[in-house]
Amino acid sequence: QEKGSSYLEDGRAESTAETTQETQSRSGRGNSEQGAEYPNHVCSYDFVEDRIERGGKLRILAIIDEYTRECLTIRVEPSMPASGVVEMLEWLFLTHGVPKFLRSDNGPEFVARAVCRWLETSGCQTLFITPGSPWENGYIESFFDKLRDECLNREVFRNGREAQIIVENRRQEYNNYRPHSSLGYLTPVEFARRYYEKNRVKEVRQPVEKAGSLSL
Repeated sequence: QEKGSSYLEDGRAESTAETTQETQSRSGRGNSEQGAEYPNHVCSYDFVEDRIERGGKLRILAIIDEYTRECLTIRVEPSMPASGVVEMLEWLFLTHGVPKFLRSDNGPEFVARAVCRWLETSGCQTLFITPGSPWENGYIESFFDKLRDECLNREVFRNGREAQIIVENRRQEYNNYRPHSSLGYLTPVEFARRYYEKNRVKEVRQPVEKAGSLSL
């Protein structure tokens, strides 16, 4: 792989988990038109894949706040079934609060019954994009396009731990040092800070039930 570096700009706007006919029918139509109106209103998440130096697969899951463009978390694993998605979401909701909506494609992890039930119990509504329409999930798609062009294609990861460290550093750079024209040339962190200062509000931390309460 080629080496080098630069980074992410505006929003332009897979897997082993088993799904049932019930969950697939739930996700058959897109219902993703809701736009973000304030921080933690609409978040979006998706996977991108890469490989380590010796060929082992890596799956990278990231979650974006569509209003502030902040990458709230990014996680690298050899594989991530539905239970791993719930674990990551539980941490996210406890740390950042429960978003009103969570947008995703129709990947088997995202439409899995355990994930959908857990989100419903947590008070977060799902927004599934129309199958075959990645542009409906434009913010996360744009993030991954840039991440691949400016990080993944330029690094050779010896193992998953090294990959996690490098992409986490990129996440921090993106959030704190990369201005977006759509945010008035502020970074995501600066934009969020100014929003809360202007509106004199604090983030609402909603309680989340433990993921273990649902069978995965």
